[in-house]
Amino acid sequence: MLAVYELAPAEYLLLGQAASVVDLLARADAELKRDDLTTVGSVGQVKSHPLLASTVEMRRLLDTLIRGMALPYPGEDQGKRRSPVAQAAAAARWGRPGGEVA
Repeated sequence: MLAVYELAPAEYLLLGQAASVVDLLARADAELKRDDLTTVGSVGQVKSHPLLASTVEMRRLLDTLIRGMALPYPGEDQGKRRSPVAQAAAAARWGRPGGEVA
């Protein structure tokens, strides 16, 4: 389902930042697919690829940016800023598996 939203200027800024994070994540994911998930450290130890931690942080940032836009959920006229707990509760209320909110 595609919806049209009227965004405030600050929300447009958040949307642009979210799009940039999505682009960076796509590049990082492509590089991780090419490389091994582990690498050799400076003293020969096996350690996780540095991009793994970066992608986790980028996904957290993306979640924060999207929540900051406060888009309305189905049945709402106006969006609200929600904590992750409130977001999960709304997803459960709407019967979406895995906490997804459309």
